[in-house]
Amino acid sequence: MDYDALMHTMRRLALEAGDKIMEIYHADDFDVRSKSDDSPVTAADEAADALISKGLRAEFPGIALVTEEQSDTHDLDVRDFLIVDPLDGTKEFIHRRGDFTVNIALVENGVPTRGVVYAPAKDRLFYTDASGQSIEETGSFAKDSVGATNPIHVSKPDSDALMVVASKSHRDQATDDYINRYAVKDSKSAGSSLKFCLVATGEADFYPRLGRTMEWDTAAGHAVLNGAGGQVLRLDDLQTLSYGKPTFANPFFVATAPGIDLAPV
Repeated sequence: MDYDALMHTMRRLALEAGDKIMEIYHADDFDVRSKSDDSPVTAADEAADALISKGLRAEFPGIALVTEEQSDTHDLDVRDFLIVDPLDGTKEFIHRRGDFTVNIALVENGVPTRGVVYAPAKDRLFYTDASGQSIEETGSFAKDSVGATNPIHVSKPDSDALMVVASKSHRDQATDDYINRYAVKDSKSAGSSLKFCLVATGEADFYPRLGRTMEWDTAAGHAVLNGAGGQVLRLDDLQTLSYGKPTFANPFFVATAPGIDLAPV
């Protein structure tokens, strides 16, 4: 794999998809439909998916592609693949809250090794470089040239004063009960895969998810967190979350900086 070419393409496609999404976001109105699982989908999801899928298939035709918006890819039996959530946080998008992201990742042997998370309404862009180190880019986000970048690293958690981030749209009593097992100094809410990135930058120490997610929701954020020194663990056995699972469904998990004495569920 040419990781330089991969990351250049993934970064560019994420930015281009972000432009498409923001055009619709700033429109006076847009249609919202329900998919077969009752989750919402908009024209922005579909436009971003079409752009990213076309670009990835053109540049990397030999790699399997799994994407949320194409159900025929959900039956693939793969361990090495590209995986896309073109608009993660559709509910945030619909309610114009801004906490939505474009997610593109490479999974190798069940492990997310490269990824990009772009939050166009927040002007935040996170990705792994060719070596696998995670960075946050700042600036104008030109499509063909990289701006100023800063390496990002997870925190060194203080177990007596932890910082937690949890879902904005899916927080429930089970999540609160889990968080209450720890000595938490402060908590914040965020949407989409931004939660992984807040752990990756050290803005939070851990992010528990006791609810339904799919691999396209998590792979890019997981890759960014890995590249910042963090980890994503299953909550049932505290083993690393793997990818290429049947139907691409995830168990409960916690995204975390190392050093917290975690409790299984």
